[in-house]
Amino acid sequence: MPSPRQTYLFVTGKLAARALTDVLQAMEPDFDYEVRILNSTVAALMNTGWIADRVGEVGGFDALVVPGRCHGDVEAIEEKTGVKVLRGPDDLNDLPRYFGKAGNPPDLSTYRTRILAEIVDAYRIGLDAILARAAYYRQSGADCIDLGCPPSGGFPGVGEAVSALKAEGYRVSVDTFDRETILEADRAGVDMLLSVNSANLEVALEIEAKVVVIPDFGEGLDSLTRNASRLDEWGVQYVLDPILDPIGFGFTDSVARFRDVRRNHPEAEMLMGLGNLSELTHADTTGINAVLAGVMAELSIDYVLTTEVALHATGAVRELDRARRMMHYAVSNRVLPVNLTDDLLTVKDAVRPEFDDEELAAIHAQVKDRNFRIFVSRGEVVVFNRDVFLRGTDAQALFEGMGIEDPGHAYYIGRELERAVTAARLGKRYVQDNPLRYGYLSEPEKP
Repeated sequence: MPSPRQTYLFVTGKLAARALTDVLQAMEPDFDYEVRILNSTVAALMNTGWIADRVGEVGGFDALVVPGRCHGDVEAIEEKTGVKVLRGPDDLNDLPRYFGKAGNPPDLSTYRTRILAEIVDAYRIGLDAILARAAYYRQSGADCIDLGCPPSGGFPGVGEAVSALKAEGYRVSVDTFDRETILEADRAGVDMLLSVNSANLEVALEIEAKVVVIPDFGEGLDSLTRNASRLDEWGVQYVLDPILDPIGFGFTDSVARFRDVRRNHPEAEMLMGLGNLSELTHADTTGINAVLAGVMAELSIDYVLTTEVALHATGAVRELDRARRMMHYAVSNRVLPVNLTDDLLTVKDAVRPEFDDEELAAIHAQVKDRNFRIFVSRGEVVVFNRDVFLRGTDAQALFEGMGIEDPGHAYYIGRELERAVTAARLGKRYVQDNPLRYGYLSEPEKP
């Protein structure tokens, strides 16, 4: 027999009543509810004792839900009414998630694309530094460590580096055209060679490692197909890489090449290298990696090669690890890649409270003490107590207008103002006394 539907009483103030009703209606909750408007303009300024005295008859309700920002212990209301009391979220927009209506979190544990993280100039830095960098990349989510070699010439000691990495359980690739380096790395058990074309194709016959095949230098897809066909004739395992070009040097055409290769070789393994885009574009890599991970998910790309050489590309492996999971889920389940995870929202937030002038004026009118309240709304910081009402985006000017003399309080207010100004500038959610969130950057790295 199904359980009877629960009935909730939502308590709110005058200004928030319409928004609360709209959110509840949009939720289509699996419970019944009533919204009760108490004689307070702003719900956040209620306290639990005041609510207990004014909430009225509550018979027939399974629980009361009070605003998340109201002050005091909810036990005061429970003692007065005899009904269970829930403190709601600080922001009305979080009600669906609070009541589990956002659905079960998506399973982002699976992915197709494996990450090759390149240690650029590995031949220069020594074995200890290679192992340390490899550990960082593995912690960040890499599946394979790629050893970067010089543009020309060899990597003396590459076999030792490969052996040491293999002993630590890494999959290893090597990025070189130098024949002796390739053979030494293969003897040490390297898993993949980047790359071969007609200039060195025959070396694939001498090694056990899987090879990445690319177009001939200065030529197009015909040469890639020709090189792959020869490897097929020889029975050599390979991965196709049509090469992703930088913006302004054929980027759009190169994306189309990847599409064409996938159409012509639906079962072949493919690799996409992102360094030409993430390293050579002065923009935050979070969005770049997210979009390219979406392309890779749509094209069923098996491997992605990335680097973290440029300072603005720091964290690229962690970003790709999250992006490949999100995009794999979105493409596999035919859903948009929204509201799956906030990991890649490192600058702007998807949901943040906004207050109009009427709400802010009403809150200010009810403040009777000298404690400052700080809000961020519509790109501005608003700060006030009973005597002062200020708004702007200059933390120093706001601070000077507050007239604070106590050093301890000044430190606290200064910190909060800087945080609030940052939130206003970036479009982030600000809640006084709470840290800002920066997506995956706010999470501790895996041990």
